[in-house]
Amino acid sequence: MRNEHVVKQTIQHRQKQKAKRGEGHKLHWWQLSLIGIGSIIGAGFFLGTGLSIERAGPSVLIDYLIAGIVAFLVFSAFAEMSVHDKETGSFRKYAQEAFGRPLGFMSGWMYWISGILIMASEITALALFTQYWFPAAPLWLLMVLYTATGIGINLLGVRNFGTIESLFAVVKIATLIGFIVFGLLYLFHFIHPVSSVESGGVGFSQWFPHGAMGSWTALIFVLFSFGGIAVVGLMSSELEDKNDTPKSGIAMVIALAIIYILSLFFIVSMVTWAAISEDESPFVTALSVFHVPYIGSLFNIILITAAFSTMVGAMFSVTKVIVSLGRDGDAPSKLAKFNKKGVAVRALGLNGFALGVMIFISYILPDKVYEYLTTAAGIMLLLNWVVILASQIKTRSRYEENPEKKTYFKMLGAPFSSYLGIALIAFAIAGAWFQDSERIGLLISIAIIMIIFAGYFGAKKFAGHHLE
Repeated sequence: MRNEHVVKQTIQHRQKQKAKRGEGHKLHWWQLSLIGIGSIIGAGFFLGTGLSIERAGPSVLIDYLIAGIVAFLVFSAFAEMSVHDKETGSFRKYAQEAFGRPLGFMSGWMYWISGILIMASEITALALFTQYWFPAAPLWLLMVLYTATGIGINLLGVRNFGTIESLFAVVKIATLIGFIVFGLLYLFHFIHPVSSVESGGVGFSQWFPHGAMGSWTALIFVLFSFGGIAVVGLMSSELEDKNDTPKSGIAMVIALAIIYILSLFFIVSMVTWAAISEDESPFVTALSVFHVPYIGSLFNIILITAAFSTMVGAMFSVTKVIVSLGRDGDAPSKLAKFNKKGVAVRALGLNGFALGVMIFISYILPDKVYEYLTTAAGIMLLLNWVVILASQIKTRSRYEENPEKKTYFKMLGAPFSSYLGIALIAFAIAGAWFQDSERIGLLISIAIIMIIFAGYFGAKKFAGHHLE
């Protein structure tokens, strides 16, 4: 009896220690894949792809194929580092191991700032979408309600958060699969358009209506559609078996690429690309030629679901980053403490405060300036992809290559595939220079990075010790 009591006490002690580290509940690999999809497919894809199609025409499909390859390479690089890591790490930890503490500091804070900016834009979109039904509701009140709800879901703990995000993902995947099925029925002439809008067609003569430059400048926005893939890397610590990290992430990226490309193929098949505008969801434009009833309200529900789940997922991932920064002394250590549910309440509180500040700033800044900030946020996410790939190139020589080992995973074609990924990201970012709004966003992102570096050395000097 005494031995049973000792064993019980030992188990309880281990559970408490896990809760302190935020490791109380774990996820299955497929749940993590769904959470990743839910966090990535946001309102930007359902609404913002109009801009990409407007610039690139049907060649946007090539852009999405390139973006899918880049996302696959980035996650493969992360997965290789993750399974060879004896502890649970994050992309900023791998950057720190590869290039030193300054880059780990920069990578973490760069991700946090971009996450806050993206969340603020999603919340603004949510409030605007909701005013479609409640035009008299104050915008600020709707934004506060959505922010509070997002924080509340994150306070539920990993298991409940995972369940809710998985449900959101199922809704979005079902919507896109439903659209693809609708497209197949159209393609095989089971249904016919009733509007006079000209059918799209994707003949090769129409693929590059604005030349190669149009496709090039659209590529960066297409990459933004995959921008949230880091959430799966950050959440890999919540897996029951971290060796499932490659399976979760790679399944997610492949599923996303297939769904994205098929959806857009049917859009440019249903209507001519010239009929698509950035002012309206291309899905609504495509379906309007069939006179689908209640299409406005239907897609408004989908947009709200997409934006809200992306915001909730981003809240979770930036909280994880703040905890990681706190553990390493790159942020106040109190931010790394967890409650009994494994929730970092103080880190979450900081994110809520920062989000409130950004929502206020969005009110006082002109719309165009705020658009520059959100573009800068997307560029910083892509620059973090470069950090992940560069870290993999630098650290992979340390791994023991043993295919029989349970934790063995090797990135396909490495290190050349990592160099290819970096080159493609650089190519996409370079294209941003040729558009005024993206050029300003790029310059803002560079300025923010310089401020973060200055903050690192300022914090080091203030603390009175060397961060190596």
